Amino acid sequence: MPAIAPIESRANLGIALVLLSQLALLVLDISAKWLSVEGMPTGEIVFVRYSMHLVLLLLLFLPVTGRLLFVSNNWKLEILRGACLLATTGLNFLAMRSLPLTVTSAIQFTSPLIVCALSGPLLGEAVGWRRWLAIGVGFIGILIIVRPGSEAFQPAALLSVGCAIFLAFFSILTRKLAGVDTALTQQFYAGATPIVLLLPVAFADWTWPSQPISWVAFFIMGGAGLCGHYLNSVAHRFATPAMLAPFSYLSLLYLSMASWLVFSQPPDRFFVLGAAIIIASGLYIWLRERQLARAASVVDVER
Repeated sequence: MPAIAPIESRANLGIALVLLSQLALLVLDISAKWLSVEGMPTGEIVFVRYSMHLVLLLLLFLPVTGRLLFVSNNWKLEILRGACLLATTGLNFLAMRSLPLTVTSAIQFTSPLIVCALSGPLLGEAVGWRRWLAIGVGFIGILIIVRPGSEAFQPAALLSVGCAIFLAFFSILTRKLAGVDTALTQQFYAGATPIVLLLPVAFADWTWPSQPISWVAFFIMGGAGLCGHYLNSVAHRFATPAMLAPFSYLSLLYLSMASWLVFSQPPDRFFVLGAAIIIASGLYIWLRERQLARAASVVDVER
């Protein structure tokens, strides 16, 4: 059996790894958006993203780990996690066709609020009324960005909401697998599961890139995704999802700049207001988590 690194309480290291993972995932989002704008089918983009992910993983790590790369102590949970990741990616890439990166990313970053809401039933963590209030305020931020009922509303925003929900499940499952399987094994199943599920439809309407820059995006997606998710898996060994999630908000700034500079879609005032509310809610939850953790540590010391 492979040596499984144990869960450790090293929050600062976990936070640093999450910040690095967000930079890699920024490259992934820009590449996917570029290929979507060019007209490549969403199913093909997702399939290529995970194919490159899996090929690179096997080339880099299979010679070192051998068959241990495939050995899981909970393969059912790994497959479920991979399916959640596929749903997250597919919904996100579909939403990108109609919405700016600023909108899709802002809605996606309600995922920490959903993680907090689900931490009770799925992780056995207590969620008090203050954090429930923060969750409610965060979803007000979504309404400001999406503006349902107005002329500015686009149904594609609902795809981003679905993306955020599946991303929350993915984050919780990642935490459940921390200390159960190695980060590399998690990455194998995260790449293999979407490929198997997409095979029946992946080659329908296959379209090759038509520009040199599109070929770059075509090939770079898998490496960026592998790097980002590997770092994210390792980070969850050092800190809880509720602790890590707020720090991913930094990528909102990166994505806003990319949306403006690469795709000429600058953020509007509704995005700025709504994103500020979502970030404030997430940071409040993070601060609350720290207070509760500190109080629990004091109680343990007194015992």
